Amino acid sequence: MKAVSIALAALLGPVLASRSAAEDAVRLAPHRAVYDLSLAKSTGSRSVESARGRIAFDFTGDACAGYALKYRQVTIMESAETGERTSDLRTATIEDGEGKAFQFKTDSDSGSKKEAVEGQAERRGDAGIAVRLKQPKRDSFTFDGEAVFPTAHMRRLVEAARAGQTTLTVKVFDGSEDGRKIYDTLAVIGRRIEPGHGNALEAAAHQEGLAKLARWPVTLSYFTPGEGERTPVYVLSFDMYENGVSRALLLDYGDFALKGEMQKLDLLPESACRR
Repeated sequence: MKAVSIALAALLGPVLASRSAAEDAVRLAPHRAVYDLSLAKSTGSRSVESARGRIAFDFTGDACAGYALKYRQVTIMESAETGERTSDLRTATIEDGEGKAFQFKTDSDSGSKKEAVEGQAERRGDAGIAVRLKQPKRDSFTFDGEAVFPTAHMRRLVEAARAGQTTLTVKVFDGSEDGRKIYDTLAVIGRRIEPGHGNALEAAAHQEGLAKLARWPVTLSYFTPGEGERTPVYVLSFDMYENGVSRALLLDYGDFALKGEMQKLDLLPESACRR
């Protein structure tokens, strides 16, 4: 669970052509969001019988100053075999506006086990990513090939959706697990949902800052790098707005899945950054 812890061109082409590149760029909205978690499905012989929890998501910054994310997920699961288990995951990251530098710190507590991961990574274009770990023990290593950090990945997802693309494949480093993993990701992007369309939106999604934005259903699968057909390590599904805000979360871990319903959303003031 630690690893979980993102089309107008044909109509507005003439208008966009007269605007600056900065105005056309994806602008991710600084915001705070709270999602209530519940069990969506459970399979297998050791199935989860019930689950509840909460995600608190705090995203600030811009392309000029960089982006900061604080994420906390508390999940309580029950099964006949293991009883009640509580997991508490806290993640803090800082990513520069150009997606070249990334700092990460994660603390997780599953009740029987506590873990901490901390480090920083530098993207070196086609030369790969250089990582320096502080925890769980000091180490340095590199990943070959091109990869991106999480905020840059979200911007690419929005760009792909705007362009009418239906899939996007990207290698991503997010510092999850032990900080030693890089993932192959495949995003399947659904049909654009026009502003104001759709039923059963949460009250938080009706505010003006979202009501005037388009969104797309996205299914994002994470794979361990390799060749041939592979089973995803986990799959995330969500509705993605043009400003990077997400609703209708589904976190699928294989044997079970959690759904996240947006309970609260605070859109924070944006800067004048036009990078």
